[in-house]
Amino acid sequence: MASPSSPQPVNEEDLKSLKERMKMISSADPQQYHNDFSLRRYLRAFKTVDDAFKAILKTNKWRVDYGIAELTETNPLVQKHMEQKKARVLRHRDMSGRPVVYIPAKNHNVNDRDIDELTKFIVYCLEEACKKCFEEVVDNLCIVFDLRDFGLSCMDYQVLKNLIWLLSKHYPERLGVCLILNAPTLFTGCWAVIKGWLDENTSSKVLFVSSEEELCKYLIPDILPTDV
Repeated sequence: MASPSSPQPVNEEDLKSLKERMKMISSADPQQYHNDFSLRRYLRAFKTVDDAFKAILKTNKWRVDYGIAELTETNPLVQKHMEQKKARVLRHRDMSGRPVVYIPAKNHNVNDRDIDELTKFIVYCLEEACKKCFEEVVDNLCIVFDLRDFGLSCMDYQVLKNLIWLLSKHYPERLGVCLILNAPTLFTGCWAVIKGWLDENTSSKVLFVSSEEELCKYLIPDILPTDV
């Protein structure tokens, strides 16, 4: 059975310093609060206390400006994309206990989408998955791209750029593993482009799964939707 990947340790003095800074602003505005798990993720991603603190403040402002609180399952935009089966957060977890975001590429058409709406739906999915994390055990996610019936019209570089940006800026260290299923030869050229946008750490988390036996190392195949 696959075990949760151990996060890189952070300097405890850095964590203490970051907590003190956050305490000053969260005491005035409780909405600014981040727990220790979140602070550790920002320190791992942004390395220094100063950069982590600045990144947290930017994320907090972005969450308000972007209207995160309005992205609920009753939001018409969310309902629309759920009905189109663009993506979903699965009920079950992967073998490491991570929440799973499942994305069937065949339900996407680059020529028939609103990039802003789709990005908001991606944020909704990330939010829902993060809420399902048992942070004491594992605080990152499994994202599954199913490329069955993939065609070039399914390849949306801008959406992927937006996802990469979101994960790096506002959901740092939330990606535990990204599984690519049923990748056709056609996708080889696409991956060469995408890989160039990823840092070494993120790239190492992207795994191409070519058999059910291999998939079983990461999740039970039966948890994947069959109604897509």
